[in-house]
Amino acid sequence: MEKEKILIVDDEKMNRTLLKHIFEEQYEVLEAANGEEANVLLDANIDQIQVVFLDLLMPVLDGFGVLEHMSEKKYRLPVILITGGATAESEEKAYDYGVSDIIYKPFAPRVVMRRTRNIIDLYKRTNEMERELEERTRKLKESEEKLHNNSEFLINALSSVVEFRSLESGEHIRRVKFFTRIMLKYLMKYFPEYNLTDEDVEAIVRASALHDIGKIAIPDAILLKPGKLTPAEYEVMKTHSVYGAELLEKFKQDDNQFYRYCYEICRHHHERYDGGGYPDKLKGEEIPISAQIVSLVDVYDALVSKRIYKEAYTHEFAVQMIKDGECGAFSPKIMECFELAYADFFAIVEVLDSCSFV
Repeated sequence: MEKEKILIVDDEKMNRTLLKHIFEEQYEVLEAANGEEANVLLDANIDQIQVVFLDLLMPVLDGFGVLEHMSEKKYRLPVILITGGATAESEEKAYDYGVSDIIYKPFAPRVVMRRTRNIIDLYKRTNEMERELEERTRKLKESEEKLHNNSEFLINALSSVVEFRSLESGEHIRRVKFFTRIMLKYLMKYFPEYNLTDEDVEAIVRASALHDIGKIAIPDAILLKPGKLTPAEYEVMKTHSVYGAELLEKFKQDDNQFYRYCYEICRHHHERYDGGGYPDKLKGEEIPISAQIVSLVDVYDALVSKRIYKEAYTHEFAVQMIKDGECGAFSPKIMECFELAYADFFAIVEVLDSCSFV
């Protein structure tokens, strides 16, 4: 079995010989008389070297040159300074580089051996713990990704049930998610007062897929009616936001941020900034920002999409209807984001109309 290696860096041959005598039975000893030689040996043997004994004062390249080289190369090895009288300033500088210990000349062999063995063992245990932590982190990340993907599948499957019942193409949910992400991009950039994070954006985009889940509870005679709804039928249709929120409540497991976004969007995406929406007649910033975003997005996509009761409007006509207030009132901030998103929305509509998105 190949011996582990140690590197002794000292311009005084006697010191190298003394240390070599202490360790040569257990280790293969590499020697360097200056920093340049040490750096060459480090580069060639980095995976085998267990510890470096390093003098500070040497010709050609001193000990700090070796420490700097190790820092630049990101070599993670325990370093033990060997010195006859380092200053407090040089010791502090060495510790800043991450040296493990300082041993003063002349050497006491048994003490040097024991301290070195302790440092090597500690370094190995630390590395093993770090590797174990990295492996656990990797597995946890894989589990989270798998859970996220499964969750995404279930959300999309559940939301698609509504579209299937409504005899729609299945693109509405995907468009809503795309449009929601675009609106949030501009909201984060120009209105930081909402304190949205990247995690919030991902949660809101996912939650937007469930905005119409309550339509599961609407009778087919109303949901699939090809003509205009009567006032009584419209009142029944409006209950889908409440039914959706109640459905989410029944399946709630944790009151986390994602659930709250789902609930806010499901219940409040038909509220309007002037209080003229439903079901709770919320007004202004009483309406959660997640619901405000999905509210406008839902209206826009309903206008540019063909439905059982209408043909699709053009992008330009839909935008003008929203700007003219024909679809209810939206906040000035939301409208500003909508204006910034015109081109993005148009591009998505063109793409989804011309090809099948996966």
